[in-house]
Amino acid sequence: MTRAMGAAMRRIHVGNALSAFGLGFTVPYLYVYVAQVRGLGAMTAGLVLAVFAVAALIVLPFAGRAIVRRGPLPVLLAALVTAALGALSLGLASNATTVLLSAAALGAGQAVMQPALATMIVDCSTADTRSRAFAMQFFLQNLGLGVGGLIGGHLVDTTHVSSFTLLFAIEAAMFLLLAVVMVTVRMPHSPRFEDAPGQTGTAKGSWRQLLGNRAMVQLCVLGFVLFFACYGQFESGLSAYGVEAAGISTSALGTALAANTAMIVVAQFAVLKFVERRRRSRVIAAVGLIWAVAWVAAGYAGLGHGSQEMATAAFVSTYALFGLGEAMLSPTVAPLVADLAPEGMAGQYNSAFALVKQLALAVGPAVGGPMGASLHAPYIVTFLLFSLGITVLGVRLGRQLTAVQDHPWQARSRVVAQGGPTPADQARASA
Repeated sequence: MTRAMGAAMRRIHVGNALSAFGLGFTVPYLYVYVAQVRGLGAMTAGLVLAVFAVAALIVLPFAGRAIVRRGPLPVLLAALVTAALGALSLGLASNATTVLLSAAALGAGQAVMQPALATMIVDCSTADTRSRAFAMQFFLQNLGLGVGGLIGGHLVDTTHVSSFTLLFAIEAAMFLLLAVVMVTVRMPHSPRFEDAPGQTGTAKGSWRQLLGNRAMVQLCVLGFVLFFACYGQFESGLSAYGVEAAGISTSALGTALAANTAMIVVAQFAVLKFVERRRRSRVIAAVGLIWAVAWVAAGYAGLGHGSQEMATAAFVSTYALFGLGEAMLSPTVAPLVADLAPEGMAGQYNSAFALVKQLALAVGPAVGGPMGASLHAPYIVTFLLFSLGITVLGVRLGRQLTAVQDHPWQARSRVVAQGGPTPADQARASA
């Protein structure tokens, strides 16, 4: 990596930390703010959470095309300004209409940030450094969310609207500060869609090309199951199950969430070297097994007959095991999306995968919430099977990947040893 690329990457990582820090201030308290502090009721608060998902689903199909056409930096700056305006207006909103419009702006801006930042990481990294770059991104995001949530919890006061206005103002300031930092980034030239030979130059053509990539389609299906079975359950089904079936207190639930973040922060770089030297498809398959064990632990917590202390310990370990799996996925899945993308199409592929993620995060709570609250045994069995499905899908995905895509570290080692490209490299170059 050149010095310029290294400097750009450091600014991108700072930006990731700043955006996560800002989100951490408000995300845990959004429901309380809308329903209780503003007195708009549970229905409006639920609609706000739904608006976040809907806004993301609307803008992401267009975001990928914009990133490919204009580059990730201009799209990121537009998203940051939109999110900042949404956050600030949400902190000042006093009626349902204003709250919902503000949430739409904030949700749309947040959604577009993800693929834009991911594409910037791709453009500023090499095949040798990409896994570590995405691992650092995930580490800083979780650290920022945790620190932001901790500080926000000390600032918030449900009896004073002004304390929430302050939180949203800080979030808006973080987005604008990130925009200032990003303006200083000198991005290396990367091919845009028009530069790539043989492309139609239309949005329809780019989506057709993506859907024609069988490995990418399989990865998107796998990604939906990953986000549906894990992230989509954290603050809905799994927490409802813990409270209703396992008798977990709110403080213990907070401890479980903290254990998840702590596991990611502690384990991220410990597992990185292990993950880098394994086939990506096998790493994903292993995560499915780890999460299956996590669901077994959750089943023991709510359906076993042990003491309350044992149930709490099992429930906390569930979140910790999820964190271990997340730490293994962060340097695996995002670099794989980048490696599957043709030259100049990373923005389109990142946006498509972000769209799949948002779909899973919208469907996951809607399915898991009611099940976790009332259908305890079916809930555990269902998501245990989904986790085992991740293992099956991971193995099947490996059959669609070239050696370079599935095991880039080994492929690079063979290039060095043989003094030339591997047959898989040549096949991919001629594809």
